[in-house]
Amino acid sequence: MQKMNSMVRKPVVAGQFYPGSPAALRDTVAALLTGRASGTPDAQEDAIGVVSPHAGYPYSGSVAAEVFRSIRPKGTYIILGPNHSGMGGPFGISRATAWKTPLGETAVHTELADALIKRSRYVRYDDLPHAREHSIEVQLPFVQYLDPACRFVPMVIADAPLDMYRAVGMDIASAIRALGLTGKVTIIASSDMTHYESRASAKKKDAFAIDAIIRLDEAELVAQVSRHEITMCGYAPTAIMLAAAKELGASHARLIAYRTSGDATGDYSSVVAYAGFIIT
Repeated sequence: MQKMNSMVRKPVVAGQFYPGSPAALRDTVAALLTGRASGTPDAQEDAIGVVSPHAGYPYSGSVAAEVFRSIRPKGTYIILGPNHSGMGGPFGISRATAWKTPLGETAVHTELADALIKRSRYVRYDDLPHAREHSIEVQLPFVQYLDPACRFVPMVIADAPLDMYRAVGMDIASAIRALGLTGKVTIIASSDMTHYESRASAKKKDAFAIDAIIRLDEAELVAQVSRHEITMCGYAPTAIMLAAAKELGASHARLIAYRTSGDATGDYSSVVAYAGFIIT
């Protein structure tokens, strides 16, 4: 097993997906987190897992903010992102010991990363999937703002069979238990929903995936994504999160928000859709 490197993973989409200056990023995250939408609860929930989108903040930031402001900070996170570049292996954890955004550095929970890799047939240290990947990085400013002293494990997921997703989910739960962290970790699945279809089409297709997530059924999620050709980029991270969360005692999932890029642009003919979920 290759060890982690004493290095910092630098941001690759600062100034593109979110503001590049510390002051502008802090102000943007603060404004998103203090916004209110109809039906958004004020109470923070003890979430085992969440699904949060990862597009540019003008488009998906309000949905991500509703998720993060609705959960209790726990100090430790596992962030699972899809592999948009196609580089590297299917289940890769960054070897960096910290990740940087304009808000500062967040340490990687190296003990939890090591424990997961030791228990898994599939998870490896692999920096290639992280080199240009935005899906994990875009989540970090919200976590940094709300839980400044936290640590996290970053893993990029590529397409693989369902049994591998379930096995990695079980490995995550096993590693959390082994370190006595049960109840002290939130697993974040980073995902957008349907891409580049009309809002009506996206909403119709995404309803099948939403229903599967609410029922905590990772097999049905994978099946529906395939059956209806749903371009949900983070279905694999979501399937792994659901398997791990159930193993850790989750019994309920709730849709927090569903919006599309059209809500920001006014163009509903070709949208990207975003959904936020809390799993308890």
